[in-house]
Amino acid sequence: MHSFTDLVPAFEERFMASVPFSQFPPTLYDPCRYFLKLGGKRLRPVLCLMANEMFDKINEDAWHGAFGIELFHNFTLIHDDIMDKAPLRRGQPTIHTKYDMTAGILCGDVMNIYAYDEIAKIKTALPLVLRVFNKTAIEVCEGQQLDMDFERRDNVHLGEYLHMIALKTSVLLACSLKIGALVSGAMGDNANKLYAFGVNMGIAFQLQDDYLDAFGKTELLGKQNGGDIISNKKTYLHLKALELANAAQKKEIEALLQHNGDDKVQAMLSLYSATGADSHCRQAVAHYSTLAFDCLEDVAVPGKRKEPLMELANYLLLRDR
Repeated sequence: MHSFTDLVPAFEERFMASVPFSQFPPTLYDPCRYFLKLGGKRLRPVLCLMANEMFDKINEDAWHGAFGIELFHNFTLIHDDIMDKAPLRRGQPTIHTKYDMTAGILCGDVMNIYAYDEIAKIKTALPLVLRVFNKTAIEVCEGQQLDMDFERRDNVHLGEYLHMIALKTSVLLACSLKIGALVSGAMGDNANKLYAFGVNMGIAFQLQDDYLDAFGKTELLGKQNGGDIISNKKTYLHLKALELANAAQKKEIEALLQHNGDDKVQAMLSLYSATGADSHCRQAVAHYSTLAFDCLEDVAVPGKRKEPLMELANYLLLRDR
């Protein structure tokens, strides 16, 4: 059994050596190679490999699944950067900034097609794999659209936010785990339990991210906290504070949304604490973490084989940065 930290460099080496892009035209494929070389956590593809190894040795189908998942994830990042008008990704210029908008759109498009080409190489349970991959691809697009819709709406409800982060963040983690299970030959309940583990872990991870952006220590995060507050993002903390606030607190929150002074972050943090939104957010992280671990516990394999995934989940959900 391999840990996440064991598998990341193994995936990185094999992925970068196997990237199937053509050489021509270079105006299309050079930006694709540039983006993949920016790296990343490689969380999603390695989850596919780890789920596969829960049942047996990592097989070739799992590698193709992992490559397809990572190519798809990078396609979504390229297009997200365009929609967000983001100048940087991992500290480097985004594709549309470094090259141009056409490069960004076409690189994302072709990377998505290459992702499907990798998935098509899978031999075990391909119809089931395609079904979950297609469903996930649609849901990720739906989640991104909802995220953008929420930026223009004043009346977003907490349930809508949880649904959005499940689509935008969780389902691809869940898909990665389920594909890893399916290509091992694991069917039915085991594959479904791993999918549910991924969904709940993804929600807990995003809620922890919301909390750390507000209350995390700057020296641990490596960035100033309160970025979501400055950009008026409708996070769990923001929406829960509005839900719990009395009339006076609600007025203060609404005033701060129109305010960009130096005291904005601290004032909003005080309101998150005063309304109890901070403790509710921590409770929600604990709730979805418990659901995730319960699902993993229910997978019918020896406990020893679950340990690498358990360790990774503990790290992701209990992190302070």
